[in-house]
Amino acid sequence: MRAAIYGAGSLGTILGAFITKNGGEIDLINRNKAHVEALQKNGARIVGTMNFTQKLVAFTPDQMQGSYDIIILLTKQQFNEQVVSFLKDYLAPDGVIVTLQNGLPEYKIANIVGPDRVLGCTVAWGATMLKPGVCELTSEPDSLTFSLGAICPNPNKHFDEVKKLLELMGKVEVDSNFVGSRWSKLLINSAFSGMSTVLGSTFGEAAKDKESRKIVQAIIKECIDVCAKARIKIEPVQGKDIVKLLDYHNPLKKAFAYAIIPLAIKKHALLKASMLQDIEHGKKTEIDSINGVVSEFGRRVGVPTPKNDKVVEIVHKIENGELKPSFDNLKLF
Repeated sequence: MRAAIYGAGSLGTILGAFITKNGGEIDLINRNKAHVEALQKNGARIVGTMNFTQKLVAFTPDQMQGSYDIIILLTKQQFNEQVVSFLKDYLAPDGVIVTLQNGLPEYKIANIVGPDRVLGCTVAWGATMLKPGVCELTSEPDSLTFSLGAICPNPNKHFDEVKKLLELMGKVEVDSNFVGSRWSKLLINSAFSGMSTVLGSTFGEAAKDKESRKIVQAIIKECIDVCAKARIKIEPVQGKDIVKLLDYHNPLKKAFAYAIIPLAIKKHALLKASMLQDIEHGKKTEIDSINGVVSEFGRRVGVPTPKNDKVVEIVHKIENGELKPSFDNLKLF
């Protein structure tokens, strides 16, 4: 069995390092030549909540050869049509693409390779690339979990192999309601990645500031209301029922939910949104695939999503140089 991580940036490098460290074999592929050269020369240096260095196999896309049974996809969603069309030629006839991307990317990938050749996985931990070859794990070690699922009734034949591969890093939960699991992650990303990018902050800082927390809470509520109207059951995250904890229909429950938001994100308080990292490197973000998806679904089912809409608007203005990530952007809400 051949496996690869395509788009091995911060998350992919850490995942590949864990897999290799614990006895698995996987190729790391990235267009960033400086990062690949550092990995080839020194191995992956993992810092943050864990510290180790791991030798591994890494190269650039132009060096790819042969076919893969499993390709774990971690590139930005805005390039999916181009990237997946390219990867299709390197996928074994019964091979599978496992998307660890944010949002709801499975359906568009399925349009290219077929629904029986797509698996989806949500990741409950975060990372930051500090420099080529060096990645910071920003979540606590006990949060290194995955939720794995499929969008078709009969999962790909490599499903169990993918599960075992991911288990070399952390616990893998198999989800029968995978769309619900996707929305669990989308809710968190919309609230905290969205606001981290707007504010230029970590998740913890976005939750701690009282004014920012009001926006975070409103974004969460919009996600919950959209799912309720669409009859999507939001799945628990690491055993915690998000809806039970954070939904509200009266002032007392609203106050309780507001108070526990910093506690709910505590294990990921140091995480800085990958979208903010993109902004810092002069790149476009995935905002349309995160908060933009909530807005799109809201319009579809008739639920207003003004706070998600505003996050999308502000981030696009930041991308275009009209604004900068700052807590000053709170006044725009």
